[in-house]
Amino acid sequence: MLFASLSTLPSFILYFIIALILTAAFIAVYIQITPYKEFELIQEGNTAAALSLGGAVTGFVLALAAVIKHSVNVVDLSIWGLIALGIQIGAYVIAKKLIRGLEEDIQDGKTAQGMFLGLISLCCGLLNAACMTP
Repeated sequence: MLFASLSTLPSFILYFIIALILTAAFIAVYIQITPYKEFELIQEGNTAAALSLGGAVTGFVLALAAVIKHSVNVVDLSIWGLIALGIQIGAYVIAKKLIRGLEEDIQDGKTAQGMFLGLISLCCGLLNAACMTP
């Protein structure tokens, strides 16, 4: 019984590694398109930056989890993972157009703006995940 349970371990490891790579790619793209340095701001105690980046990553991972659950192979996982990445980046672009000065406000540590951006990203990720189910 133990060996039967472990028979899918190679697939688990492969999917997990691909998910980590896609998540790292999302974070790399996200921090490149924002004009501020999230990790530096977070280290300085900037709650707005932590909320916005945390929400964006959580939203992406929610969508990615749905992709993993419904993908038929690693190519499918990779393609839909990249689609999820694009949608989450789109959420950021739309949010910064909705709230003037959003980027500067996050740099200045305005928590409301960071929370707004994080929640927009989270909501987008939830919708993204729901739409990725058949």
